[in-house]
Amino acid sequence: METIPLNSPDKDFIREVQERSGQNVQSCYQCGNCTAGCPYNFAYDVSVSRIMRLVQLGQREAVLKSHSIWLCATCQSCTTRCPNSIEVAKIMDVLRHMAREAGYATERNVKAFGDAFLESVEKHGRVYELGVTASYVKKTGRFWTDVDLAPAMLPKNKLSIKPHEIRGKEHVAEIFKRYRERDAAKENR
Repeated sequence: METIPLNSPDKDFIREVQERSGQNVQSCYQCGNCTAGCPYNFAYDVSVSRIMRLVQLGQREAVLKSHSIWLCATCQSCTTRCPNSIEVAKIMDVLRHMAREAGYATERNVKAFGDAFLESVEKHGRVYELGVTASYVKKTGRFWTDVDLAPAMLPKNKLSIKPHEIRGKEHVAEIFKRYRERDAAKENR
């Protein structure tokens, strides 16, 4: 088990998590309801309540390097169980974004899927399932994963050969453009 130094909290990390999530992490009093209700806790390297405590203590690296933030399904169980109405799932989402920005993607396949998903939405204005699948396979090299599902999905039009056309996909592309511009401006500061 790794020893975490508690005498040097990263106060900027605490502030950034609170600002980006809109949540007061200091109001968490470690009741453990979030961990008790989490359906994925069995797979986590760091429990949800411990993630919250590490955020409170300003332990940026310990939090952003954890596998748990990548495995969170954002199912909202933690949020609905919190007696202080902290949106814990929102904090976990913010932590994933921060980990990605800092280059800590501990679950490469989860990141690869997220990247493929967002690329599809940016290009088509919505998810193009077959395109996401192809991109994910290309990024991970997992060519035979779930290939047995295709014969059942194709006749039901669950994997359309061509992307669905939607109105307003240029508006979705504009959202991505604004995000990249904001990101670039932040880097230039």
